[in-house]
Amino acid sequence: MPKASEIKKNNTIVFNNRTCIVRTIDRSVPQGRAGGSIYRMRMYDVVTGDKFDETFKDSDMLPLADLVRRPATFSYMDGDEYVFLDKEDYTPYHLHKDAIAEEVLFFNEETDGIQVLIVSEAPVALDLPASVELEVVETDPSIKGASATSRTKPAKLSTGLVVQVPEYISTGERIKINVEEQKFTSRA
Repeated sequence: MPKASEIKKNNTIVFNNRTCIVRTIDRSVPQGRAGGSIYRMRMYDVVTGDKFDETFKDSDMLPLADLVRRPATFSYMDGDEYVFLDKEDYTPYHLHKDAIAEEVLFFNEETDGIQVLIVSEAPVALDLPASVELEVVETDPSIKGASATSRTKPAKLSTGLVVQVPEYISTGERIKINVEEQKFTSRA
C-alpha cells in the first residue's frame, strides 16, 4: 500500500469504499510545518463519474485498486463515446468523451502506445505514452535561418491542441509533443 507521496497521475485508488482515478495532484509545503507535505488530489469516481478533491498528508496510506492495462488503438467516435479496440483480442472499449476530455487532444488513429485502464471489467480511463507525434495544421510561415533562435510561435495541431513551437517549424510537419507537459519536444 503506497503513501500519498508515491501516488501518480492516473493511479487508481480505493477511497471511502469508492474506486477513484487520480487526475491531478498538487503538492504544497505549508510554512511552519516540520517537513510535512500536503497532497491535494482531484479524483473521479469510476462508477458514478463524480469528481471531487481530497487532501492527504504525505504519510497517509492509500490502497491501490485492482487495475488492468490493455494495449489498444483508437478506432472511431460513436456519438459522445470514443471506441478503442484491444490490440490482442479486438475487444471494443467505449469511453465517454467527458471521462477522457484531457487525453483527446493527444491521440488520433495513428497514435501508438495507448493503454485502456480497466477496473472491475469496465474501461475507465486512458494511459497515453510519454510523447506523441502529431501534425502541424496551422502556424505562421517558417523563418529562414531561425533555427538558432529560441523564439516560439503558436501552432495548431491535427487534434486541435495549440502548442508553442520554434520559428523554423512549418505547416504540414510532424512534431513530437510531451503529453504531461503539453510542450513541443522535437521534429518527428
